[in-house]
Amino acid sequence: MFIGEYTFKVDSKGRVSIPALFRRELEEGDPEGPNKDRPRMVIVYGADTQKMLQIYTQAAFEALAADIAALPRGSKQRTILQRMVLSKSHPTEVDPDGRLVLPAALRTKIGLDKEAYFSGVGETFEIWNPETFAAADEANIDQWIEEQGEDFDPLSLLSQG
Repeated sequence: MFIGEYTFKVDSKGRVSIPALFRRELEEGDPEGPNKDRPRMVIVYGADTQKMLQIYTQAAFEALAADIAALPRGSKQRTILQRMVLSKSHPTEVDPDGRLVLPAALRTKIGLDKEAYFSGVGETFEIWNPETFAAADEANIDQWIEEQGEDFDPLSLLSQG
């Protein structure tokens, strides 16, 4: 499971260190990989409006692709997911120094320059421009929690059916 938050420098070639705990998860998520020191992963960059990159382990992405393939051929849901997930994905691997090399087009898409913010969200992790993440987090989560009231416990959502 990917959890936690980290910020790392991005060099001029788009190389960024992957948090050590995330590298262990990537290794476990690529049990059939040809090189254990360079686990594979898939970056899903999604729609033009998506302001972050979602990173899946190889196994998690294969499971996602199988779920999409299980939808009825020609269905709107399958077509949309094929275009928004499968065609907007970039397979890659950890480099020998434990880094991820982000192509210029993906860095430009999310406005990534000198720093990358990593957010572990369970089955996947996200890479954001730190300022974009802060603005999105404040707009989406902080405002919603404030609307719930001062004594709101976010874990109470788990008990709702």
